[in-house]
Amino acid sequence: MTNVDMALCYQQLGFAESPFSITPDTDYFFPGSQHLEALDHLRFGVASGGLTLLTGEVGVGKTLLCRYLLRHPPPGVRFAYLLNPDQSHADLLASIYQDLMGTIPEDRSLGALQRELPQALLRLAKEGERVAVLVDEAHRLSGKVLEGLRLLSNLDTEKEKLMCLLFVGQPELERTLAARELRPLAQRISVRYRLMPFAWQETLQYIHHRLRVAGRYHRFQFPTKAKMLTHYLSDGVPRRINQLCDRALLAAYAKHRYDVSSWMLWRAQREISGMP
Repeated sequence: MTNVDMALCYQQLGFAESPFSITPDTDYFFPGSQHLEALDHLRFGVASGGLTLLTGEVGVGKTLLCRYLLRHPPPGVRFAYLLNPDQSHADLLASIYQDLMGTIPEDRSLGALQRELPQALLRLAKEGERVAVLVDEAHRLSGKVLEGLRLLSNLDTEKEKLMCLLFVGQPELERTLAARELRPLAQRISVRYRLMPFAWQETLQYIHHRLRVAGRYHRFQFPTKAKMLTHYLSDGVPRRINQLCDRALLAAYAKHRYDVSSWMLWRAQREISGMP
């Protein structure tokens, strides 16, 4: 089925687009208590100028939180967003410089970047802007790069830090930072938050939220029983919820129905897991 065919399917069900796409679309940010708390922790970390650590298992919505923060930044804060931290130390510093200054540094050697980037931070501070480096997938950072970022974040004026760090990654990041050689960095962590899967009440609210955003006046029905089964099959992980619900919606379309049944969800689970 082509993308055009898929779009027509959702339109005929009453939606402007797929309600359960797994892409991190900030229009679908779910304002549940846990996600709002996580967002507040990130914002507090930026305001305090310290090191913030946000962790969570695969699929719980960490990248969507990052994108939402970037879309709604605190006043006076300029972000550098590192989506792919699996780079050399020099390449990582070059990415930070490019995000902050909007230009590619002429000399991308490590020594030149270690001299130029602090100067750029000082220029931004004089203009009244604070800098936050947001590292997604931070569990992939090597110990050497982590230490380099710590040294960079040591820069400050008499009044405040020139740069704060926000590390977002899977729980193994916590184990990495517990290593003896990274004690100086771990001791700098002032804000910690662990993002967890949804409780069943949140799953019900999440499904309703996404359906409403995709089609405020849709007439598609997602019974409470089906929502509860979705929570059971997904363990409350948002990405799995999206996968199950999307396949169930398409199954309903194929049956010329405007509601999801338990059978559709069980079949979606088998398809996603590769069961016969």
